[in-house]
Amino acid sequence: MKGKIAIVTGGARDIGRQASLKLAAAGAKVCVNYFENKDQADETIRMIKDAGGEAIAVQGDMTKAADVKKVVDACVAAYGDTIHVLVNVAGGLLGRKTLPDLDEAFWDAVMNVNLKSVYLVTRAVVPHMTAGGSIVNFSSQAARDGGGGGASAYAAAKGAVLTFTRGMAKELGPKGIRVNCISPGMINTTFHDTFTKPEIRTKVADSTPLRREGRAEEVGDLVLYLAGDSSSFINGESVEINGGTYFV
Repeated sequence: MKGKIAIVTGGARDIGRQASLKLAAAGAKVCVNYFENKDQADETIRMIKDAGGEAIAVQGDMTKAADVKKVVDACVAAYGDTIHVLVNVAGGLLGRKTLPDLDEAFWDAVMNVNLKSVYLVTRAVVPHMTAGGSIVNFSSQAARDGGGGGASAYAAAKGAVLTFTRGMAKELGPKGIRVNCISPGMINTTFHDTFTKPEIRTKVADSTPLRREGRAEEVGDLVLYLAGDSSSFINGESVEINGGTYFV
């Protein structure tokens, strides 16, 4: 990654933070996008710099084209016109709602943060990419199994990310740009701290062949692999990281 430039959306905490740290430790200059928690972003930048890396933090709502442009422009201004790596982590469940409560506004919000964001950022970054570029999107195990209770909108959005990844892999592959995605299962993050009951987490962990939840840094290692030259013939793939809970 030495000399390469990376953008990580949602890069300030949990999986996004670990992706940012891993890329920076491997030599990339990282543009860490965050939505609203500046303290988390500043802490991520401090961690990167304390380890000898280079990074900047840029606030922006990745569901808005103007904010996406602001983030890309800031990265280009800081590190140069070529962007080698894009990691689309930004997304979220937003809440658990079954069909009777699944109103149109909530549906649109879930689709925007998980799917529209990937489309907008990809569209803005690709003009700055050259052969050898790599895009890593985030789907979810929910895209495969429909998700837990009240997560149908989220599961549908993540399924669309998986399909969009494959479409972009075909479209951008001839230009030498690879597009893959990661589909995490139960990872120990604030996502599940917020939206999953402790007893459900324990049940899922106990039913996993490895008998535990995944760690954000393990997902960060997978991001680094897919972003780098070691995975140079992997394109349009969804890599499941769930400890053996679900097989494709």
